[in-house]
Amino acid sequence: MILDSSPLIFDFNKGQDINGWYVVNDGVMGGLSQGTFELNVAGHGLFKGSITTENNGGFSSIRYVFSKKDVSEFTHIVLKVKGDGSPYQFRIKESQRDRHSFIANFETTGAWETIKIPLHSFYPGFRGYKINIPNYSGLIMKEIGILRGNKKDEKFSLEIDSIYLN
Repeated sequence: MILDSSPLIFDFNKGQDINGWYVVNDGVMGGLSQGTFELNVAGHGLFKGSITTENNGGFSSIRYVFSKKDVSEFTHIVLKVKGDGSPYQFRIKESQRDRHSFIANFETTGAWETIKIPLHSFYPGFRGYKINIPNYSGLIMKEIGILRGNKKDEKFSLEIDSIYLN
């Protein structure tokens, strides 16, 4: 099997099909947070919504599954985003069967910015807890996600222009 080794994960633009992206809110655990994902008029991915701690809630996320990628030649994930000044998590899975994700936190400033996250900095986590396995190997990637979870009630908004490897 030949794996995709291109640096591009997703480039948002007008007319782009974003049907491979999906939202997972805390409703899977009884929470009431509401997140949505759409292509806005500028052609950017727009992840927005509101987080509520009601019913033990507190997160919203988007996920994207793609053909397994060989990422061994790369050292960073690069995001071109415009956030709301809040922190987010970027998540990686090596396999869709994995229950855990590899997680790195990133801050946003409210302006368009390019954020580079070293692949070796992604730590393993499951349901908000760090787990005792090695950090991300940086070899294979099958799924990515972005999560907003803050344990407080607030609205959020993150525009995404592109996601790629460097």
